[in-house]
Formats: sequence, C-alpha cells, structure tokens
Amino acid sequence: MSTLFEPCTLRGVTVPNRVWMPPMCQYSAAPEGPSTGAPGDWHFAHYAARAAGGTGLIVVEATAVSPEGRISPYDLGIWNDTQVEAFRRITRFLASQGTVPAIQLAHAGRKASTDRTWKGGAPVGPDGHGWQPVAPSPLAFDERHPVPDELTVEQIHEIVEQFRAAARRALAAGFEVAEIHGAHGYLINEFLSPYSNHRTDAYGGSYENRTRFALEVVDAVREEWPDDKPLFFRVSATDWLEEAGWTPDDTVRFASELPAHGIDLLDVSTGGNAPGVRIPTGPGYQVPFAARVRNETPMPVAAVGLITDAGQAAKILANGEADAVFLGRELLRNPSWALHAARELGGEVHIPDQYHRSA
Repeated sequence: MSTLFEPCTLRGVTVPNRVWMPPMCQYSAAPEGPSTGAPGDWHFAHYAARAAGGTGLIVVEATAVSPEGRISPYDLGIWNDTQVEAFRRITRFLASQGTVPAIQLAHAGRKASTDRTWKGGAPVGPDGHGWQPVAPSPLAFDERHPVPDELTVEQIHEIVEQFRAAARRALAAGFEVAEIHGAHGYLINEFLSPYSNHRTDAYGGSYENRTRFALEVVDAVREEWPDDKPLFFRVSATDWLEEAGWTPDDTVRFASELPAHGIDLLDVSTGGNAPGVRIPTGPGYQVPFAARVRNETPMPVAAVGLITDAGQAAKILANGEADAVFLGRELLRNPSWALHAARELGGEVHIPDQYHRSA
C-alpha cells in the first residue's frame, strides 16, 4: 500500500491519510450585513463533499483576520463570533467523516479589495463594497491596483493582534489545524520579499527585518494555539524573480528557523507577488521546492502544484520529496479523488455508511 494512505501524526493530531485539500477561495460569502464573511450553504456543501470523498485534511480557504484583510468583499472572515458559529457547522461535519478540519488565517495586504475571479478580479471601490488596501510599502501590485497605504508600526502591531484573535476564534470554531498564509503576494509575503518591501525601519531592509512581521504573527498565533494542535505556514518558495525577490535560499533559511517558533509543517507553493513573471508550469512543477526544504531542514512539508494522478502523488511521497500532497484543482473536479486513488493503489479511505454500495 502506498504511503499516500498511511496516517500522518503532527503533535496530538493524526490525519488518516496524506491526500489533503489546500485552501482555495470560493468568493461566496455575503459582502455586507450580519453574515458578512460567514460561511454559508455553498461552503458547507463544498467542504462536506470532499470530506465524504475521503480527503484526509481540508484547509478552509484564506480566511481574513479583519474586514480589510479580505482578498475580496466575498471572502470568508473570522473576526467575529457570528462567523465562528457558522464555521462550527462545517468543522463538525468534517470531523464526523474522519477528516481533519484546518483553516488558513490570512491578510491580503496590497492585493485586497478585488472582485471575484470569474468577474475578472479587478480592484473594487466603495461602490463595489471595497476599501483602501494596506501594505509594507506604498507600491501597487500592478497597473490595475491602487497604491496601498503604507502601514505604520502601530498598525503592524494591530494586525499581529488580529491574527492572535483569529487563532482564538478558529479554535472555538472547532478547527484542529491552523495555517498562516505567508504566500502568493499577500501581506506576509509582501513583508518577506525585498521586491515588495522597501521599508527602512525594523520591518524592512535586511532578511532579519523582513522576516520580523512573519515571525511575530507566528509567535502570536502559536501562543493561542494549543500545544497539542499543529500549526502550518504557507510560503511562496520563490517570487520567480531570481535575486530581486524572495528566493529558494531564503525559503530554506526561513524553514530552518520556523520549528523554534512552533511551526509543524511548511506548505510549499510559489509565486503571486509579482505580475507578469514567467513560471515554468508542468506536472508537479513546485514539488522540487518542497523537496529541497524537506532534505535541507528538519521541517516536514506538503507539496502542491499540478499534482493530478494517484501514481504521481504516491511517487512524490515514496521519493521523500514531501510528507503529504495538496490537490487543488483536481479536488475541484473530483471530490472523491482520494477514494478513486485508494482503489487504484490498493489503499483505504473512509467511506460514509450511506455510500456503502460504492465500496
């Protein structure tokens, strides 16, 4: 049997298999009113289907720690108790199917206040429920995006506390794993990269200064997150800008430091911080970045990026390139991917009693 279907234990949480679902925004929350940022029927059906299909761990999409931290007005948030109660419905069901419920805590930074992707994803203003984005430096993401307001040191400290409060609420909502979003050109990634961080104070310039905000967020979340529950960090291993941005060498250095701050697994992606870069995509194109972290640091990793078939996923684990695999688009296409892969490779995953005739 492939290790794809072996359990994975991190701290006091055991994930039943290594077929995991990464955070993928659904842009389906109410943009205003009492249920702003709260998951609804679409979110329940979406996540429940993948749990019933045997997925071992599901990371709920980027969930903002503040209203201004959303990517779009239609994103999920976890800054109030109404949202917490709505999430409980999802976490209860995922747990009932043996799936570990996880959540990604996020702040969009300069890429905030945009429309839904299927509407073009352009920035929206007040007439589209939008707001003014913030960032480490007053640098627009591209020609379409507005110039963000540069965060003051006081505002940076406030956002750290927003992550802390979000962690408390995530725990109350029933999540077993929390992930900090430090990738794809959103706020933490913006601080990490010299391409987007031109500050001259304690939060910019040197590697140590550029990683300061990320580590302060990690420490704040870890202080709230129980010792028996894992904490993940998602990183863009490269900006694909060579020496002008965050590099694979930076990622390895950062990954070697994170265990001392209580991070249990690095979720390794790439890109998103600079527009128009050439990315050599192909099957498993991001896996080598995960493999390098796993081989050069003590940090467990999960790989992501055009992992589509069972044999490919199994080989990544067998080769020691990752400890688990995240399947994004493939799980959108096929909620029961884990079940089909188990049949192909001779493994086992949870099948709901109601679906026993499919076994």
